[in-house]
Amino acid sequence: MNKRKILVTSALPYANGDIHLGHLMEAIQTDIWVRLQKLQGHDCIWVCADDAHGTAIMLSAETQDITPEELIDRVNRQHQQDFADFLIGFDNFYTTHSEENRVFSESMYQTMDANGHIQRRSIRQLFDPEKNLFLADRYIVGTCPKCHAERQYGDNCEACGSTYNPSELISPRSAISGAVPIEKESEHLFFDLPIFKDMLKVWTRSGALQDQVANKLSEWLDQDLQQWDISRDAPYFGFEIPNAPGKYFYVWVDAPIGYMASFKNYCDREGLDFDSYWLPDSDTELYHFIGKDIINFHTLFWPAVLTSSGYRTPTAVFAHGFLTVDGTKMSKSRGTFVNARTYLDHLDPEYLRYYLAAKLSSGIDDLDLNLEDFALRVNADLVGKVINIASRCAGFIHKGFDGMLAENPDNPDLLFEIQSIKAQVTEHFDSREYGKAIRLIMAQADKANQYINEKEPWVLAKADKQAAELHAICSTGINAFRLLLCYLKPVLPALTEKAEAFLNIDPLVWKDIDFLLTKHRINKFQPLITRVEPDKIKAMINATRMHSEPPISLEAKSHFKTEIPFEDFAKIDMRIARIIEAKHVEGADKLLCLKLDLGQDSEGQPILRQVFSGIKSAYQPDDLLGKLTVVVANLQARKMKFGISEGMILAAGQGEKDIWLLEPDSGATPGLRVT
Repeated sequence: MNKRKILVTSALPYANGDIHLGHLMEAIQTDIWVRLQKLQGHDCIWVCADDAHGTAIMLSAETQDITPEELIDRVNRQHQQDFADFLIGFDNFYTTHSEENRVFSESMYQTMDANGHIQRRSIRQLFDPEKNLFLADRYIVGTCPKCHAERQYGDNCEACGSTYNPSELISPRSAISGAVPIEKESEHLFFDLPIFKDMLKVWTRSGALQDQVANKLSEWLDQDLQQWDISRDAPYFGFEIPNAPGKYFYVWVDAPIGYMASFKNYCDREGLDFDSYWLPDSDTELYHFIGKDIINFHTLFWPAVLTSSGYRTPTAVFAHGFLTVDGTKMSKSRGTFVNARTYLDHLDPEYLRYYLAAKLSSGIDDLDLNLEDFALRVNADLVGKVINIASRCAGFIHKGFDGMLAENPDNPDLLFEIQSIKAQVTEHFDSREYGKAIRLIMAQADKANQYINEKEPWVLAKADKQAAELHAICSTGINAFRLLLCYLKPVLPALTEKAEAFLNIDPLVWKDIDFLLTKHRINKFQPLITRVEPDKIKAMINATRMHSEPPISLEAKSHFKTEIPFEDFAKIDMRIARIIEAKHVEGADKLLCLKLDLGQDSEGQPILRQVFSGIKSAYQPDDLLGKLTVVVANLQARKMKFGISEGMILAAGQGEKDIWLLEPDSGATPGLRVT
């Protein structure tokens, strides 16, 4: 086998938010592919970075009263920890706000300018007179000029789907300050993309792209390409353009250059030759893993910029679809917009790695994380099939044969069949058809379990725990387990590491599939992974809901009721209460009658209250028993036509189905004061 020289990148997460399941799908897809290459002995390097520039970073830092540098440094540390805890094995994870990236961005721009590929012209844009900055489309809101829906962004209407120019909005205003924007003229710098139309037509049909992507690009390339605006006016957090005071590189200029900068940082640390990877005569394979939403940047602008500035183009760009949860777009209100850290607080990262691998393909279709199927598949495949093989055989080897495997397995044909799928599994993983690879592996796991069922080693052990046949059967099972784990190592590195310790072997590599373990002593079997508990999934969803607060609109301040002095607020006595009884209220459409336990008084007597609450749209009475809530305990009792209400409960949410109380296991106790 020829040793390949490979450089891999994945899309840069933006340094203004948490890593979430959408980021993780791409990171896991890339990680599996990179691990496969390394297990085969190829020279494969994987780099990434935080995308750390842009107006959003600048504004976010301003609202937190910190510098942009402080913000991106903090987020970078969080991102690296999240990825590491999901076993994502970057060789280098860097930042686009680096000296290496500044040097590359400036030198590549200067080369493009010297080659005549940079144009200059004045444009008119909307300007925020209060913040003293030009507004990108997403920072302008107003009324749609087509359907008159309010609070729409400056480039398209979410209500009717129309697209338009920001200047067409009715009553436009700045989403940053609320000020009415004015038009101002400014000179901008443009990359002359149309010059590269013929080159792009050839490159996009060279096999570097998936067919769906190449076909879509062909439609775009049959139309007139537009020059690409690569500059932004100050104030802007990024790199200033050489010889253009007050002009900064648009974030999408230096973001992909960040791949090169991250790799240069790695080269300087490891003593590698950068040019041998990036110059046009390089024999290195260069692959970008990206989401389908950024295809145009990576398959039109990026190869053209590389060509203009004297560098090689990618070998291939691998695009994937979006991640949906339970069939719909990830949603904060439904609790399915799950951050990496929230997931890790409740579930094993390898559950997600396995489930995504079982469903990933090489196409750009969306992938659905069905949470019920997630639990069933992980439990059935990993616990019920793969781990089950070892757990059923290891005890007999340990008790009857001092942990020593037999010299000759009972069923070499079964083991040979498992070994014989190596070429297919390798091809499926290498072509990113992970789901096909997993199906092949699990089919062999089924055969191994069927073999053990038929041989019934537990029956043999009752008659003679040192029988030669028992030894050979269980040694066959352990070898089948080892082969299956070797196939799964790119997907399940932590589980495989535990299995390697149990098997008492060196870390598995791909060529180990060709060999069996004979006359080898294994260690005592310990549980390698636990089942997915539905309660843990539910807790993750609830935690996501609790941590997701809807943004305040520009008009929110005018919707708030009259401000009250702190002295009035301090009079409110809020207590934790447990719901011990709940029932429907006859004649009321929205109310439930709740009996609350607020703990005990100074004499040890229970404090009970009756409260009428309008949460019927979200809960049935039986659902509420045992739940905790916060109650305004010193609210004057109110006589209603249904009875006396002795307080008011507090809940979170947007109403209707989205009303959330505290779970019984939240750690709070009745009577505890909320301060």
